[in-house]
Amino acid sequence: MRGSPIRVDTAVDERTAIESIERARAETLRLVDALTRQRDAIVEASAFTSNDDEHDPEGATIAFERAQVLAMLRQAQDDLADLDRATQRVRAGSYGECERCGGPIADGRLAARPAARTCIKCAR
Repeated sequence: MRGSPIRVDTAVDERTAIESIERARAETLRLVDALTRQRDAIVEASAFTSNDDEHDPEGATIAFERAQVLAMLRQAQDDLADLDRATQRVRAGSYGECERCGGPIADGRLAARPAARTCIKCAR
């Protein structure tokens, strides 16, 4: 059963949606900060190792860790951009409406994923 979208007809609804997005944004910013520190630590640690990853027994591990952290950092940065777009949808009055079918996005989906742009049906 689909829930109704969060309507931004009143200041209370807009405030509730913005608060949810801001909480998710704050968590994501903390993740970006932690991943940035982790990336910096890997780069700093690799400065003291051999530059020959192919023949260094630890080289493959360092390269893998660096690539993994960079991928997670990129994803977190993309998540921040999605949350910023969600804030724009709140202000435009389209938050909670599926971008594909125009139907409502269930409240539970928005609670779990404040930046959700599609309903569950369209997300499949």
